[in-house]
Amino acid sequence: MANKETLGALLLRIVTGIIFIGHGMSKFQGGIENIVGWFDSIGLPGFLAYIVAIIELVGGIALVLGLGTRIVGALFILLLGGAIIKVQLSQGFIGGYAYDLALLAISAYFVLNGSKQYSLDQYLFNGKSKQ
Repeated sequence: MANKETLGALLLRIVTGIIFIGHGMSKFQGGIENIVGWFDSIGLPGFLAYIVAIIELVGGIALVLGLGTRIVGALFILLLGGAIIKVQLSQGFIGGYAYDLALLAISAYFVLNGSKQYSLDQYLFNGKSKQ
């Protein structure tokens, strides 16, 4: 039986997954080469744009499905930490890194707690997984 905490985690997992799916899809739909060029312009290797977009898209799908929630959360922490330090920090809190910081905190929740409610991990591993 679901309680408030597991339903809250489910809600966070699905909404966060949808947000990252949107971010990943927009990188591909808007022309990933534009993102590659932007990465180059801020001093990051351009190929990282592909890695970031794939992690966002596939990781978002995995979150919605509840597959590898803790691992995906850790990957999102790395992405968001990099985005905050490299891009958003110089723009200040509001209008800068506040949004990414909120997503980073949610991702940290997944690393620490997982999300069992209606997750593929729960079904695939018969409840033995800590995801």
